[in-house]
Amino acid sequence: MRILVLGGGVIGITSAYYLAKAGHSVTVVDRQPGAGMETSFANAGQVSPGYAAPWAAPGIPIKALKWLMMRHRPLVMWPRVEPRLYLWLASMLANCTEEAYERNKGRMLRLAEYSRDVLKALRSETGIVYDHRERGTLQVFRKQSQLDHVGADTDVLERYGVAHQVLDEAGCIAVEPALARVPGRVVGGLYLPGDETGDAHLFTQRLAALCVELGVEFRYGAAIKRILKEGQTVSGVELEQGAVLVADAYVAAMGSFTPALLKPLGLDLPVYPVKGYSLTMPIAAPDAAPVSTVMDETFKVGITRLGDRLRIGGTAELAGFSHTLRSPRRATLEQSVSDLFPDAGDLRGASFWTGLRPMTPDGTPIIGATAFGNLFTNTGHGTLGWTMACGSAKVLADLMSGKTPDIAADDLSLQRYATAP
Repeated sequence: MRILVLGGGVIGITSAYYLAKAGHSVTVVDRQPGAGMETSFANAGQVSPGYAAPWAAPGIPIKALKWLMMRHRPLVMWPRVEPRLYLWLASMLANCTEEAYERNKGRMLRLAEYSRDVLKALRSETGIVYDHRERGTLQVFRKQSQLDHVGADTDVLERYGVAHQVLDEAGCIAVEPALARVPGRVVGGLYLPGDETGDAHLFTQRLAALCVELGVEFRYGAAIKRILKEGQTVSGVELEQGAVLVADAYVAAMGSFTPALLKPLGLDLPVYPVKGYSLTMPIAAPDAAPVSTVMDETFKVGITRLGDRLRIGGTAELAGFSHTLRSPRRATLEQSVSDLFPDAGDLRGASFWTGLRPMTPDGTPIIGATAFGNLFTNTGHGTLGWTMACGSAKVLADLMSGKTPDIAADDLSLQRYATAP
């Protein structure tokens, strides 16, 4: 089958890889000059199944109001006349119930755990290298109240068999020795030993090279104008340059830009761009830097070691499709890393970046068939695109090849919104 994959980020490239492995003839189309140049370019670097949880959770509305008042706030919302944003927020609030949280968390953990296993198999099969480490994630708590409420998270982790440890300050230092340099900064933490780290951009580019070896064709610098249809079948994709690309099946994997592409077809994807920021800083003192990923619960910032660099990522900003780099967001990232790892490197030499995370209101990506018989989606992964990429792609490739996926996938497609209570 000839398949056109729309989007060359980590989701699109992994989709192309597993579709090609399944024996299909694949072409990837992307407006950028290479793979992984947008949201996949400088994300937080975490492959964190244990951290897979929906943002929509009981108590979040009250927490969100407090976050908005913080000086170094993890959540920023700009007043906007944008009905789509408020519809998305309303849907997210509707998912802030115990029942919805359990359902959504279960979906996300199922996919994230599977994806990590698929990534490990890919690594073993191909030898792909991307500054990866298998040293886990340490979520650190600065306040006793945060540590006292960790039980809500560990209950869910235990239910789904996710390895974890609740640690005191000494335990945190044993996992991340550099924290000994800042005594009293943390009171404890939650350690997830099964998590990994890695450079998503490097992975995406190197996997794209492996795709070429499998016969995948790439059309870079090709901006998509619209999808053409005949009845309930996609008949082609028209590029801005005027060319029309035709295939037997199509995969929409354009992150936050997917809804606008599919809207003219009558498909309404509840995906909104949630803007995130990152700093990438050279490590000056290896012993003063984290060995893996440290999640600063107070500021919602992840600090990840990628080879000889630190990637500091965080902030959720609701600002539409803005790519403006805002200095207060940089200040929050700098505050977190300089407070926990003050001697790791020189922040003046850090590069500052922003990307748009494609978020669904229930936290789960939208993977699978649509009302159009030959159109599929793989989008809406939010902050977990890197974590869920390989598993999502393998599930999609199995579905498109007429195979039963290794995990349950019938609740991952767009159809779940049509049947939601």
